[in-house]
Amino acid sequence: MKTADLDQKLAAIEARYEEINHLMAQPETAGDPALLQRYGREYSSLNDVVQAYKSLQQVRRQLVETEQMLGDSLDDELRELARDELAALRVREELLLKDIQVALLPKDTMDERDAIVTIQAGAGGDEAGLFAADLFRMYTRYADGKRWSVEVLDANESGIGGFRDVVFEVRGRGAYARLKFEGGTHRVQRVPTTESQGRIHTSTAKVIVLPEMEDVEIEIRPEDVRVDVYRSTGHGGQSVNTTDSAVRLTHLSTGLVVTCQDEKSQIKNKAKAMGVLRARLWDLEQQKRAAELGAARRSQVQTGDRSEKIRTYNFPQDRITDHRINLTVHNLPRVLDGDLDALIDALITSDQAEKLASMFEESAN
Repeated sequence: MKTADLDQKLAAIEARYEEINHLMAQPETAGDPALLQRYGREYSSLNDVVQAYKSLQQVRRQLVETEQMLGDSLDDELRELARDELAALRVREELLLKDIQVALLPKDTMDERDAIVTIQAGAGGDEAGLFAADLFRMYTRYADGKRWSVEVLDANESGIGGFRDVVFEVRGRGAYARLKFEGGTHRVQRVPTTESQGRIHTSTAKVIVLPEMEDVEIEIRPEDVRVDVYRSTGHGGQSVNTTDSAVRLTHLSTGLVVTCQDEKSQIKNKAKAMGVLRARLWDLEQQKRAAELGAARRSQVQTGDRSEKIRTYNFPQDRITDHRINLTVHNLPRVLDGDLDALIDALITSDQAEKLASMFEESAN
């Protein structure tokens, strides 16, 4: 984006920011909670850009003043100080411009949502189930570090400490914004505990990350869903195998099936299962839209084949490689213990860089 175009856009944003500030102070707005909330959300969304723009304007004024000083008669010591100050201000100006450009990128409206995560064992038999359990523990520990809460909605254990699949909800501000980059096929290369000859095996697990959806956003008619109830299996205390509390929902038009057996209450299990079904229907709709636009869907790899991978966890070499951005990090045990920020931050930075490049390309055209 050209400097003049950027300045014009920022001036318009600042004017709108001040206008909203004025509107929120009006008596008629104070008497309309819905309108006040709408203005408040817009005001908050513009705040970071406006504050950065005000800082940029201040830096530019200081640049002009410093350049004028260099044109005056100064002794050598003051001239050197002015040059150092000028260099520092130019760096500050460049950083602020980058911050503003990132802040102007289109926001994912789902970023502030809670996340519904599904982990499914892929290729590799029992070892794939154990790896799925490792990933579940990794995300649980990561959520703990962020002070997010985790609630298991459904789990099918493999019998040797692994999972055939597990569905859980992560609640916390920005949970989906960070975890959405984890969607795809994860591959592990290691010697299984059951391997007597020390041979390295390759296994996979598929991770699907979806935002939690509200009832009003995805409408599900009762006649479109078949509800089956059955007795819970696995963990659950005295109610396991004694009450028909587990729920299976089948969406008739799409064939999507969701189960939930975590709660002792059939009503609660049904409500949670409906939440997962809404998220999956939303995801299905997003895939259809992407297909109609001819866009390749990069974020979720929907098969568990070994060749379709976003990340490899190599135990013999103590390394993790994210194939989307060609990033390799070491200290694999620490990452599996929930230290994911380096990987996720790099993915976010790469995503922002792609969006910026696209924005500049569109502006040039």
